[in-house]
Amino acid sequence: MNGTRRADIRPGISVMVELAQDKRTGRLTGGTVKEILTSSPNHPHGIKVMLESGLVGRIKKII
Repeated sequence: MNGTRRADIRPGISVMVELAQDKRTGRLTGGTVKEILTSSPNHPHGIKVMLESGLVGRIKKII
């Protein structure tokens, strides 16, 4: 799963996200989903979430 469908995401799962400051660099940050911020059912660049660490980014990979 690549993180573009909201139905695949739920709080507590481990993911790799691309933070806003890391756009176009390819750098990913790992963490656990705390809250889903995207309201639409899917998003081509990844669902935006808040990690338990407080960081916000778009999901690129579900671990």
